[in-house]
Amino acid sequence: MADRTVADRRELERALRAEVRGEVDFSPGARALTTMDASNYRRVPDGVVAPHDAADVAAALAVCRAHGVPVVPRGAGTSIAGQATGTGVVLDFTRRMRSVVSVDPAARTAVVQPGAVLDRLRDEAGRYGLTFGPDPSTHSRCTLGGMIGNNSCGSHSVAWGTTADNVHELSVVTYGGEALRLGKGWGPPGTGAAPGGAPGAAPGEGPGLTAAPIGTGAAPGGASGPTAVPNGLRELVADHLALLRTGFPGGLPRRISGYALDALLPENGTDVARAFCGSEGTLAVLTEATVRLVESPPARALALLGYADESAAAEAAAGLLPYRPLTVEGMADDLVPDAAGRGLPRGGAWLFVETGGATAAEARARAEEIVRGADALDGTVVTDPAGRRALWRVREDAAGTATRIPDGGGTPPGHAGRAPTRAAGSGGEAWPGWEDCAVPPARLGAYLRDFRALLAQHGLRGTPYGHFGDGCIHVRIDFDLLSGEGVRRFRAFSEDVAGLVVAHGGSLSGEHGDGLARAELLPRMYGDELVALFARFKDLWDPAGGLNPGVLARPARLDENLRFAVLPKRPVDVAFGYPHDGGDFSAAVRRCVGVAKCRVDGPAPGPEVMCPSYRATGEERHSTRGRARLLHEMLAGEVVTGGWRSREVHEALDLCLSCKGCRSDCPVGVDMATYKAEFLHHHYAGRPRPAAHYTMGWLPRWLRVAAPFAGALNAAARVGPLASLAKRLAGIAPERRIPRLATRTFTAWWRRNGSPGAPLVLWPDTFTEHLSPSVGRAAVRVLESAGLGVSLPPGRVCCGLTYVSTGQLDRARAVMRRTLDVMEPVLERGSPVVVLEPSCAAALRTDLPELLSGDPRARRLADSVTTFAAALEEHAPGWRPPRLDRPVAGQTHCHQHAVLGDAAERRLRQRAGLTGELSGGCCGLAGNFGFERGHYEVSVACAEDRLLPSVRAAAPGTVLLADGFSCRTQLDQLAGRRGRHLAEVLAEALAQGPAEGPAEGPAGEAQEGRDGGGAGPADGA
Repeated sequence: MADRTVADRRELERALRAEVRGEVDFSPGARALTTMDASNYRRVPDGVVAPHDAADVAAALAVCRAHGVPVVPRGAGTSIAGQATGTGVVLDFTRRMRSVVSVDPAARTAVVQPGAVLDRLRDEAGRYGLTFGPDPSTHSRCTLGGMIGNNSCGSHSVAWGTTADNVHELSVVTYGGEALRLGKGWGPPGTGAAPGGAPGAAPGEGPGLTAAPIGTGAAPGGASGPTAVPNGLRELVADHLALLRTGFPGGLPRRISGYALDALLPENGTDVARAFCGSEGTLAVLTEATVRLVESPPARALALLGYADESAAAEAAAGLLPYRPLTVEGMADDLVPDAAGRGLPRGGAWLFVETGGATAAEARARAEEIVRGADALDGTVVTDPAGRRALWRVREDAAGTATRIPDGGGTPPGHAGRAPTRAAGSGGEAWPGWEDCAVPPARLGAYLRDFRALLAQHGLRGTPYGHFGDGCIHVRIDFDLLSGEGVRRFRAFSEDVAGLVVAHGGSLSGEHGDGLARAELLPRMYGDELVALFARFKDLWDPAGGLNPGVLARPARLDENLRFAVLPKRPVDVAFGYPHDGGDFSAAVRRCVGVAKCRVDGPAPGPEVMCPSYRATGEERHSTRGRARLLHEMLAGEVVTGGWRSREVHEALDLCLSCKGCRSDCPVGVDMATYKAEFLHHHYAGRPRPAAHYTMGWLPRWLRVAAPFAGALNAAARVGPLASLAKRLAGIAPERRIPRLATRTFTAWWRRNGSPGAPLVLWPDTFTEHLSPSVGRAAVRVLESAGLGVSLPPGRVCCGLTYVSTGQLDRARAVMRRTLDVMEPVLERGSPVVVLEPSCAAALRTDLPELLSGDPRARRLADSVTTFAAALEEHAPGWRPPRLDRPVAGQTHCHQHAVLGDAAERRLRQRAGLTGELSGGCCGLAGNFGFERGHYEVSVACAEDRLLPSVRAAAPGTVLLADGFSCRTQLDQLAGRRGRHLAEVLAEALAQGPAEGPAEGPAGEAQEGRDGGGAGPADGA
């Protein structure tokens, strides 16, 4: 399987298109998206196939076999050892073969396709009070095929075991074209005893190992023959009974490394399906699985136990197993900033011990029994579902947060004063590579002490956490994988720690598999004889070596194929400062480690925003991870060529809404909005831009020019042909209505009604100034009622956001410098600056200091920015807002969620009697995005994700809140409903008392002829 030429790839693509009904994509973009998984490794495929069904899988394998091309099955690409990467053809099961085929509650089984997402299965099973036991932290996006390939586990494995423990039957196709049904025994179901004297499955227990034609034109036997696998496996076991009985370490709940050949022993039920689990795509391609389900306790409680350090917690974990908990998870304080604020008990490390019961009282009683019986420094029990979810999120995000080892770099801009959503926005990079070893649980404390000593010996740092009850540890280590010396240290440490794990009776992998990271070291764990048997086992299934070569059998070296080797050795020239990445754009792009939290289908959970474009399209390239991968390949220049002029990167970033959701929701704080602005800045350097960049990108300037003619322009916008012409020339989507302009600006009103010289400075953003001055007037009314004097900046100011979002960064810096000149007297006084528009506040907090990192005034202004609610809370703590006692609906602005936080807003709403929660997600307008031609359908899909359903479900009399002007625009234009800023709601209550009846009328009703009655196309000033 030598390297293929461009002509070879074209011929392969042509042949696949002729035989496969699913998607065949050999484009640079598709290849770039699958070069990496969530590991340190990178292998470049020839192309990607998304098979339609099992027949498509067989057809694709036949074509690849004829061309001598390897094949790699791939699920969500969250593997941490490199086994979801490969050369040749990648079979992507997440596009089409992703169904939960059926659930049988009586038999407690489910039939799934390989691309079915775990949470989808759990939702379907949950209707019957059942669940699938294994639950990795990636449960919202990992696939059942990937879980079977890795033999995944998760936090509940102490109760429900590994994936292999929960698999009943598997349908697979070998590289040679043989379709097999795997279960227990060698023979067909119901035979009782199999040929050759090997015991088969008990009647009704499983299918044995049988040929299962799938109705394709491919030769059923292929290269290996129709009985090669069953006969060969039977002989392999018969010839090596002693080795199979003595060669595998015992007492290990989490032995994932190598092939599970001991499952084929007669005393273990000759379980071929179990032996297939954990084979990492090297034996055959899974096309369907029947899995076992378990009863899900109706009620759960969480016991939190605090210990002095991780070793103390680890030593205590095994002693909790007799209580039969559902989980025993451990982590230390270096992964949990603000532990007390997160509700964790006193200590330097914690165990998360979940219990279940038929009732809430029973679950709590079991948790309280554990707290009483545990030898812990402190303990508490949490039963509230929201509280438990928040605490589990700390654990689930650990794989991402552990990639940044705190170095005292401080809290990222925009995160001060709020509960952190990422553990370490700055700090040293840390990577997998020794991610998930496991030892007998009773030895875990001793192993951790030795492991810490070995880290120190090699001059490395890491943050262990994981499944303490199963003896399984996850850790990211600050390997230097960018230099030759660092890679040599990586290898030396890997070899030493493999010896340490084996000395403690452990497994090199306890969850994520061997892949490219550990397979080379399998002889240290199993010895040469058993590893040679692994190779023979592989050859029985895949004699041509066409499935995932370099993994498990005849492995690649662990220091080959590292993904960092292709990146530029020197920082590239960029406009933003990237202060949390040492000013290095490559380091910023490296933040994405592939955990794919951005690839979640369905509505965003809770208040989260990321990633609206992926949820709207379902395409990897429109996820945060997909875009980061394309940027990585752009910097590498091998697959994606053209550098900053890359068409593939531009197309992927085109549907990025710049919502900044990934800045807070991504465990490693990827900020794709900034990366997009950077890319557009370079992409269009010296070239004409789209019309929308000149119109909506320069919105502040054009609105100032238009202000004297607002009435005439509003009238013209109501004339259909004129409006259509204007939208066509301006690059605006034809489906959009042109917003009405205010006939009197906010500053014009201020000059007659304001009180200059007051200490609190109100920022007149472009939205408030030209499109909804009622928000500014309302804010003044409320702030003054709270005893706060309000003034405006001494001259014209602008946050520069519209220029930033369109990548016009030179212009943005010029606008920002002029603003800093104007604001200098305000900065000298130390006055707080109240910004009403969340996107403008976020731009001042983040974009301003990162674009003007050399100007100390930028940081001073960023630090002085506060929101309307935060200003009231900080500067008028004794003020009592008017009481409305009404429910609310609407949406927290995505930039507020990502950068500013909404804790003050929540408290203010509570004090005003505004009950209920605002939805998460993104409204979909996102400034200029939803107004640009070609974005309308995605914009609407984003609104339908969370915002519009929440508004439709709102009861009569509900107050519709939307502090962001884009959010109000979307409500107006898509739902015909009027959303209001919190300041407007409070000002109305001050003037009239609590309003009666519905909070909103027809779109723009209260604004007509005064503020313009509608929203604007750009989310900035």
